[in-house]
Amino acid sequence: MNILVSACLLGVQCRYDGTGALTEGIKKLMEEHTLIPVCPEIMGGLATPRDPAERSGDKVVTKNGADVTENYQKGAMETLKLAKLYQCSCAVLKERSPSCGCGRIYDGSFSRKLVDGNGMTAELLLKNGIQVKGESQI
Repeated sequence: MNILVSACLLGVQCRYDGTGALTEGIKKLMEEHTLIPVCPEIMGGLATPRDPAERSGDKVVTKNGADVTENYQKGAMETLKLAKLYQCSCAVLKERSPSCGCGRIYDGSFSRKLVDGNGMTAELLLKNGIQVKGESQI
């Protein structure tokens, strides 16, 4: 089975702070499945490293106040294209991210407060019938 995976969970240094780490759960998935790495932020045109961003309603804004919503929307669409191309029925994405978070994300205040909600990519994948899990759920 093909599974979309946030590239940062595969060790690619593409998180906002330029880090990434291969997790044990992802290593085990690799033994039985084909993993398709994605980084919606990079696919949406953002650089690494980049200013931290959080989702607030339908917008994604950086800590410095820049509206990066269009980048996040583009990255979500590109990720969905890959999911369809590789016939992925599920994804394992980085928790709490304004792109990849599923179920709980930061509230947009940059105070590390979590609220119920999904990142833009997770939301789009779910709307298209793709099951989304966070890294702690595998």
